[in-house]
Amino acid sequence: MSRPLVISDCDEVLLHMVAHFRDWLGEEHDVDFTMASNDFSQAMRHRASGDPVAPQEIWRLLGGFFDTQMDRQTPIAGAVAGINALADHADVVILTNLNDERQEKRRQQLIRHGIEARVFTNQGPKGPALRAIVEEYAPTRAIFIDDLPQHHQSARETVPGISTLHLCGEPMLAPHIDCAYEAGHADARIDNWAEALPWLIDRLEQEDQIA
Repeated sequence: MSRPLVISDCDEVLLHMVAHFRDWLGEEHDVDFTMASNDFSQAMRHRASGDPVAPQEIWRLLGGFFDTQMDRQTPIAGAVAGINALADHADVVILTNLNDERQEKRRQQLIRHGIEARVFTNQGPKGPALRAIVEEYAPTRAIFIDDLPQHHQSARETVPGISTLHLCGEPMLAPHIDCAYEAGHADARIDNWAEALPWLIDRLEQEDQIA
């Protein structure tokens, strides 16, 4: 029998990432990371010269972090209890933008933090992956949680009827991220689990079904 479905991002929704990435960049690569806008590419500068880190180097550093530093990541406040509480009401899966070879590493990372859920990896916009997951589970309702507005837009364009919650639990990033709710691509913007969990449970208990 079909159940509701929650599809959640990981980084900055369940686990802190960028704060630990910042610390590692400073400790190991003499790179300073300061978010002053929503332009991630301008946040990273070589300490010695002050020059921005080149785009190809940013991708290399991100890959190095996920290959060697995932043990640094710590849970967003309330996220572990929140996502596990949702599992009492719905199927819960994780959709994370990592290369496919890191899928098992992410699954094991979440298990260590007390979250046991199926993990899907993805690259680029998340709408097509969301559509495939929804088609597989055929849920009565589907709710998508992510910290980045472009993924909410992709979800709305690709999966009619999906509910979306814009949640960024990282204080370093939240003030600089465009609001998907204000753009009309999310049903709400809530950046903490204490308020998000009641909203999510209420949404799951609504009777209307996904299109």
